[in-house]
Amino acid sequence: MREDRSVLVSDELIRDGKYTKFCGGGLELGEGTRDCLVREFKEEMNLSVKVLDHLYTTDYYQVSGFNPKHQLISIYYWVEALEAIKVPIKTIPFDFDEAQLNQHKQTGQAETFRFVNWDEFGPECMSLPVDKIAASIIKEKKY
Repeated sequence: MREDRSVLVSDELIRDGKYTKFCGGGLELGEGTRDCLVREFKEEMNLSVKVLDHLYTTDYYQVSGFNPKHQLISIYYWVEALEAIKVPIKTIPFDFDEAQLNQHKQTGQAETFRFVNWDEFGPECMSLPVDKIAASIIKEKKY
């Protein structure tokens, strides 16, 4: 969350679906959760971040929406940007440019980022069930 209390989200095209979710990704073998988050921000946004406090970890069974043979455990942290954001920040959901749409055609995935104003932010903004829970926690605690 920025000083103006807006929250960074990722709008993603994955296969044939559109998803608004929190930034992050999956662990690589031998990687810790905090190291994973630092790597994911660097890969996805070319952004150096400092991982701060733990926010939430799932404590229930959640099957992957992308592979029913996989179970998800999601861990949420607050992060602080250590530099200015360099990637384009959109204002409209799913506002992909031509290069991103071409990437989607080739890989089945594309991603763009935007900030959601605090007054408009909440669980209803998020697509994935676990992100809805994390958004509720953020909104309830008024971080």
